[in-house]
Amino acid sequence: MASAAEQLAANLNFSSFAKAKDLQSRIWFTLGALLVYRLGTFLPMPGIDISAFEQAFKSAQGGILGMFNTFSGGAVERLAIFALNVMPYISASIIIQLLSSFPGRLEQIKKEGEAGRAQINQYTRYLAVLLAVFQSWGIAKGLEGQVGVVINPGLIFEISTVVTLTGGTLFLMWLGEQITARGIGNGVSLIIFAGIVAEIPNTIYRALQLSQNGTISGFAILLLIAILMAAVVFIVFIERSQRRVVIQYPKRQVGNKIYQGDTSFLPLKLNTSGVIPPIFASSLLLLPATVLSFLGNGATGPNTPAWVSGAQEFLREAAAQMGHGKPLFLFLYAALIVFFAIFYTSIVFNTEETADNLRKYGGFLPGIRPGAKTAEYLDKVLTRLTVIGASFLVIVCVVPEIVFSLTGMQFYLGGTSILIVVSVTIDTVGQIHSHMMAHQYEGLAKKSKLKGKRR
Repeated sequence: MASAAEQLAANLNFSSFAKAKDLQSRIWFTLGALLVYRLGTFLPMPGIDISAFEQAFKSAQGGILGMFNTFSGGAVERLAIFALNVMPYISASIIIQLLSSFPGRLEQIKKEGEAGRAQINQYTRYLAVLLAVFQSWGIAKGLEGQVGVVINPGLIFEISTVVTLTGGTLFLMWLGEQITARGIGNGVSLIIFAGIVAEIPNTIYRALQLSQNGTISGFAILLLIAILMAAVVFIVFIERSQRRVVIQYPKRQVGNKIYQGDTSFLPLKLNTSGVIPPIFASSLLLLPATVLSFLGNGATGPNTPAWVSGAQEFLREAAAQMGHGKPLFLFLYAALIVFFAIFYTSIVFNTEETADNLRKYGGFLPGIRPGAKTAEYLDKVLTRLTVIGASFLVIVCVVPEIVFSLTGMQFYLGGTSILIVVSVTIDTVGQIHSHMMAHQYEGLAKKSKLKGKRR
């Protein structure tokens, strides 16, 4: 017999969605916030010659800047006020989470419950501001090194760039928090999702142009479509897969009644870390490559010192190695994905805490002693799942990079973008489903109260 939750899920339809007014308002708020974000990606920074910057961007973008441009919804190509996107905030989250995992003040604050999490979030915001200031200043200096890009180079331009880009990042941080609190889904993830989805038509158009010009063959286009479709199917399959650990509860006596033992499952996802490792890895790789690219293409002349020319040549070579399909980029990207998959999984799932909670409520794993043995078994299972999850992320994110490199396509809608789009879609649809089920439960509760009053 189906459970009450399964019956409710089967009854979810458009009519039940029409009655969920709170869910509708949340969805409209989310769409409005994302529309504001998209409008901001078309507002250019002051003091920039856009046409000159477009030429510099085309000559310096390589592979990594193209990926950065995709994540920001084209804001980098237009040098808009949201060019930094939420990457400083993500970088700050990485640093704070790394520091809070080691013994110290942050670890103690993290254990203080809701108040500790609020303080950790505040520290993350402060660090995000510092990183945004540093990164925007580096971008301002790099832009000044490009011939004709900056109309009036100098301190005023640098200050205005820092204020504009940092302010854009702070606004997106606030907007993401508002989406999480008053909308549907995770705000920061949805902002990145919106940027990627908005660039899909441009990416398809560029691919068709390359096919018409004869740069790439029709077979390469078909191969690309087949790879992306296979990646979507593979991602959905892995993201929905679980390893269910059986949990048993013994018989218990309450008063004169004896309740039979119950059996439940502890669901462990194959990819416990989700889409966080690729986002974190991209965040750490994108900006250094961008700075290297800009600095390496600075203005030179006959009076330029030899050591400056040599340094710029070295920076250009380093930036070139950070392009699509380059060994250095592939190695660093894969290594960072594996590291963050392991690290983030250890944060979101504490085996010792889970084993302790099972012991408190009388639950146990069949054939395994409660306490330390249970924690050891869960850690063993989770380690194997993490290896599978990390391998899955590396395959999805790195293999398309290799294929695009071999086919000679500068195509930025790769496995990482598809992974983010599919994962965020699954998560958002799941939250919509949860809100609709909660609305159904409320409706059933109201009906039962009315029937009780009538009797």
